[in-house]
Parts: sequence; structure tokens; C-alpha cells
Amino acid sequence: MVGLLLGLLTTLVISEVLSTSEGKKRTLTMGSDAQTNGALSLYTLQRDIQAAGYGTANEPAALGCPIKGEFRDPAAPAGTPSIAFSPTLAPVVIEDGASGAPDRITVLQSRTPGFSAPVSVTHSHAKTDEFFAVKSSLGVAAGDLMIVVPAGGAWSVDNWCTVFSVTNDGASPATSTTLDFQHVPHVSGGTSKWNRSSVFPDAGYPAQSYLLNLGTMSLNTYEVDAQKNLVVTSRTAGAASTTSTALYPQIVNLQAMYGKDTTADGQVDTYDTVTPTTAAGWQQVLAIRVAVVARSSQYEKDEVTQTEPLWDVGSGTTIAGTVNCHNGSKCLTLGISSVPDWKHYRYKVYDTVVPLRNMLWNGAGS
Repeated sequence: MVGLLLGLLTTLVISEVLSTSEGKKRTLTMGSDAQTNGALSLYTLQRDIQAAGYGTANEPAALGCPIKGEFRDPAAPAGTPSIAFSPTLAPVVIEDGASGAPDRITVLQSRTPGFSAPVSVTHSHAKTDEFFAVKSSLGVAAGDLMIVVPAGGAWSVDNWCTVFSVTNDGASPATSTTLDFQHVPHVSGGTSKWNRSSVFPDAGYPAQSYLLNLGTMSLNTYEVDAQKNLVVTSRTAGAASTTSTALYPQIVNLQAMYGKDTTADGQVDTYDTVTPTTAAGWQQVLAIRVAVVARSSQYEKDEVTQTEPLWDVGSGTTIAGTVNCHNGSKCLTLGISSVPDWKHYRYKVYDTVVPLRNMLWNGAGS
């Protein structure tokens, strides 16, 4: 009997040790997965934002210009309506999530096989014209998606930017609808998916307007879906939109802020989530600050998280809503309480500041 009792006690102890060991192993393994997902999410965002504005931020005065376009695939069934395309001519647009909900980040950039340089328009372009007379079409190819910007970037509610697709009839000798050194045509009909004369302003575009070459275009929107995945929805010149692609799992929050130079000294002094509405406001945006909250997929029996994670934003810039934390730093609370059983999971915050290189190189903010 004594031997049996000792055996049972030994088995109980071994079982408890194995159970505790296995639990710690799972916690460490799942914690490592959360670190990987968080780090890769931040890297993906950082890499895309670094290239934001390439080919589109050449003229600071044009920033914020409302873009209008319509997409319709000629191969679609008869009666299929056109799809409106109306982004903003800005490198990065942040849609602030309500009450701490995850934000949405949209990144716009040119995607050309060579280079993207502005093309100067030499003659006025009427609403119904089918080509732009230009100083040089160097770098432009048939099928490229382009944006026409009013002269001097002086956009308004009635004088917006318009998207069109470059066409080429290949005629010999060349005509005004043949893509050559001095003509950039955009003939509607045929296989064109974007060209609609109705989307151009009634007044057309004067000489000294200019064209931005988007190539196949890169317009990516990042957000957190209901399944707690970081997803991206990409739009290119060849399609109206694509199905959202899940990039990394267990991402429970995504927050972003504009880094603004409000004193015109070339340095960011304020971070906020207020999207500019004027060209002058967009020229103040020199960086984007991003935070990602990753969650371990390991459900813990006990409540291992008692407070929502904090985003340490330092102490050198003005940010509304911060509280003192971490030896003089300021912190923002990253909401995760909407996640079911949130206290039974572990979390990790990843953050970075991404300078908008194309804004800085093209003189915005100076």
C-alpha cells in the first residue's frame, strides 16, 4: 500500500511538472509567432510607405487634388455599370478608426518598369479631346495609367485631376491619336478600360498642365479584418479592385498618425490623425507614424493581461490624448478590449516612424 501511494504521488508530481512545462512551452512558442507576425506586419507597412508618393508627389501644390475616373472592362457583360475611381492625390491617406478601432492606411505610388517623370502639356485640352499635346512623352507607354493635373497644381472643386489610360493606334504616318514624342492619346472605346470624356472637367485643361505617369499603378489599402488578420486590398490599372489578401494573422490593432511640420523648419513637430484638406496642409506631412498590436494565439487559463497595451510616443513632439508613462515619455492607449476574452492573451506592440522620402525630395514641407 505504501509503495502504491508513493507511485501515485510520483505520477502526480511528474504529470504536474509536464503540464506546467508544456504550458510554458506553448506560451513561448505562440509568443514567438506573435513577434514574427508583428515584426513582418510593420516591415510590410514600412516598406510600402517609404515608396509612397513616387511619381505623384512631384508638384507640392497639387497634393490633395481630388482624382476622378471611371473603370469599365469592355469584356464585361452589356449593361455592366462603370466603377467610380476617386482617391486623393496624396502619398498616404489615413482613415481614423472610430473610438480606437483599427485605422485604414492607403498608399499611392507609381509602378513603372523604368522611371516616372511629369509630362508637360503644351496646348489646351478640351473636355472631348482624345489626346494631349506634350513637350515630350519620354517614358510613356501604351497602357500606362496617367493623371492629368491642372496647370500649376491649382486644383479646386470644379477643376479636379483626371485618370486616363494611354492608347496608341499605331498609324503610319502618325496621327494625333498615335503615341509619339509629342502626343499622348487616350481614345475611348476599343479595349480601353478607363477612358471616358465625361470624367474631364467641363473647362478642360489649359497649357502648362502636366501628366503624372502611374504605369500599372499601386494603390494599397491596409486594415485589420474581423478575423484579426492584417489584410491588403490592392488596385491596379488593369482591374477595378482585387479581393483582399490576408497577410499576417493575430493582428488586433493598427494605428497611424501624420507627422507634420507646422513651423516650416523641415522637422516634424506634431503627430495627429487629421487628414489635410488643402495643398498647404499636405505639404506639412513629412512622415507617418505606425503602431501594430500583435496577439499570441495561445489562450491562457488565467487573466495574463490586465490593462490595454500602451504606445510609447516619446516626449519630443505634440500628440493629443497622451498620458505620462515610462520615466517621462508619453503614451497612447491602444484599444483591444473589443477582442473577446482579451485578458486571456498576451500582446506585443511594434511601432516606427516612416519618413515620406518622395515628399522630402520634391520639396514638400520646405
